[in-house]
Amino acid sequence: MSAIQTVPLSSKKLTNKDYESDQEVRWCPGCGDYAILRQTQKVLAELDIPREKHVFVSGIGCSSRFPYYMNTYGFHTIHGRAPAFATGIKCVQPDLTVWIATGDGDALSIGGNHLIHALRRNVDVKILMFNNRIYGLTKGQYSPTSESGKHTASTPMGSPDHPLNPLALALGVEATFVARSLDRDLQHLGQTLHHSAKHKGSAFVEILQNCNVFNDGEWEKFTDKATKPMTTLALEDGKPMLYGPNKDKGLRVKGFKLEAVDLAKGEAKLEDIIVADSTDLALAEMLARISGKDSLPLPIGVLYRTSRTCYENDVVAQVQKARQDKPPKGDPLDGILRAGETWVVA
Repeated sequence: MSAIQTVPLSSKKLTNKDYESDQEVRWCPGCGDYAILRQTQKVLAELDIPREKHVFVSGIGCSSRFPYYMNTYGFHTIHGRAPAFATGIKCVQPDLTVWIATGDGDALSIGGNHLIHALRRNVDVKILMFNNRIYGLTKGQYSPTSESGKHTASTPMGSPDHPLNPLALALGVEATFVARSLDRDLQHLGQTLHHSAKHKGSAFVEILQNCNVFNDGEWEKFTDKATKPMTTLALEDGKPMLYGPNKDKGLRVKGFKLEAVDLAKGEAKLEDIIVADSTDLALAEMLARISGKDSLPLPIGVLYRTSRTCYENDVVAQVQKARQDKPPKGDPLDGILRAGETWVVA
């Protein structure tokens, strides 16, 4: 039997090119996934982590081609189950940096149960959820994040569903890192990915991604240079939540709600504007509820982060304690395989 082919150990400063595999990247021309791939490769090169320490895991969907295009270890698994595989990998090899590439259909429909438990357990994995609000790989059915009334081949009269809010879900199951970015804002996307990589624990990043074949322009008002200053709010810890071409508009709290105000018109003073604080859960929950459909700008950046013990640390500690209390005799795996009704074939 031939030896297992492993990724060569890193011994030099890595570049973006080092993370490009020899596989032809096969997404539709113009797909937002290309930008996400390039920024991920760029960020990994900046992290100064050995290439053999990275693992990419995916389920099913256009986004799930990701492991093929990363020159790292990777698993292309089954629909919605990437978090389960990633949890297993992290528990067995906690020193690895584990990433999940998934889509709104893969993560929030069939994979919803696996996603919420990976987040609530605080498994140290980085979950990149590409949200194009459509099933792209299977030719354009509505997804869990599609707006009500969405007309598709499977819902010609309009979808009767209410859309799921990914960030509110992540906060609701107590994820320790929740963020949002855009496929067409390369600098912001790179910064957000870098923040998620540095976080110890479950990191959930929603990336608004354009499917130019089945849902083209879904996020255009948030990504177009002409409209973006008025429709998005870039969050920066310690800085007031200002937006607009001249940064003269902002958010303040009125009662228990967020309100947009115009400083240039004298509707508020600078000291009235909320200061971004990614450690404030209540504030994060209010920001996550902004849909971008009303007068409030859509928040992008890190909404929330906190620290908590990682699931795999407790698992490893339990295993180590069990071995100390009752040291195994012989090969434990061999003992399991030979337990019960077994026989020898002559």
